[in-house]
Amino acid sequence: MNATTTLPTVTDTLGREMRDLRISVTDRCNFRCPYCMPAEVFGARYAFLPKPEILSFEEIERLTRLFVDLGVRKLRLTGGEPLLRADLAALIKMLTRIDGVEDIALTTNGYLLPRHAIALHAAGLDRVTVSLDSLDDDVFKRMNGREISVEPVLEGIRAAEAAGFDQIKINCVVQRGVNDQAVAQLARHFKGTGHIVRFIEYMDVGNLNHWVLSEVVPAREIVARVNDVAPIEPAAPNYRGEVASRYRYADGSGEIGVISSVSQPFCGDCTRARLSTDGHLLTCLFAAGGTDLKTPLRAGAGDDELRALIHSVWTARTDRYSEERANLIDESGHPHSGPKVEMYQIGG
Repeated sequence: MNATTTLPTVTDTLGREMRDLRISVTDRCNFRCPYCMPAEVFGARYAFLPKPEILSFEEIERLTRLFVDLGVRKLRLTGGEPLLRADLAALIKMLTRIDGVEDIALTTNGYLLPRHAIALHAAGLDRVTVSLDSLDDDVFKRMNGREISVEPVLEGIRAAEAAGFDQIKINCVVQRGVNDQAVAQLARHFKGTGHIVRFIEYMDVGNLNHWVLSEVVPAREIVARVNDVAPIEPAAPNYRGEVASRYRYADGSGEIGVISSVSQPFCGDCTRARLSTDGHLLTCLFAAGGTDLKTPLRAGAGDDELRALIHSVWTARTDRYSEERANLIDESGHPHSGPKVEMYQIGG
């Protein structure tokens, strides 16, 4: 990546800088995970965004440059499933040319990686994160909603390795009574491989996953389950605002991460902005809505005008939903926080 020596500091009302941008390149997905795109809602007739409403690569590049002008250093491409967006490698090449971008990552379900890994690496993609919620075929098929077995995803991870991605992250959303046995399975499977499994507390993203607090496996329990596989110890964060708490294996054979948005919220260090598939700026994963950047962009707004709009949104930002959640949960364990944007529209 091209790195500048200094970047501006744009802070929100709580003093949090804008350093990360998550870009959703499509709202479509080839899986139907119940916690994101349940099959009973997203069936064959579901109307996803028509192509004219989706940001073009040129529009994504232009907006990204403006975010970088305001301090963003790291980009992550998400979806939906981002590899469903045609010629994604071309977008990555465009983004690598932006001065100030230090890192570009991709979050994917891994199914299409065998087809695209080489081109993604050649285009300049730095890192890959693969979502994998279980190694048990029956559990995994239920969780992806498409009867897809684990093997194609493992093949995708191997393809990423072969393409030259040397440290792959594996994301697992842990849901009690559904796939909590995956904690030990994944820890054993990837220990010593150089890849990092990140266990994510089941969160109330969007409105469709019927979230309830009793289905959350808290970070302390996840850590204990991994420690039963092999002793682990806390490790220092790589940088301020890192989402996952790090733990290294005592024998030096690698590390894991735990993302504890429910039991140990980290809103105070959140530096992430999100750009939706249809060009809305959102300042929180749990936001009810966002600010439309696409309309003024297509109406001819100049860079200064768009940059000022992004600046005004971030400097007015007050979001800290994860810290407030505890006061929003009713006696049955359900949140009463009102409507939220769905995860497939803005990524994780």
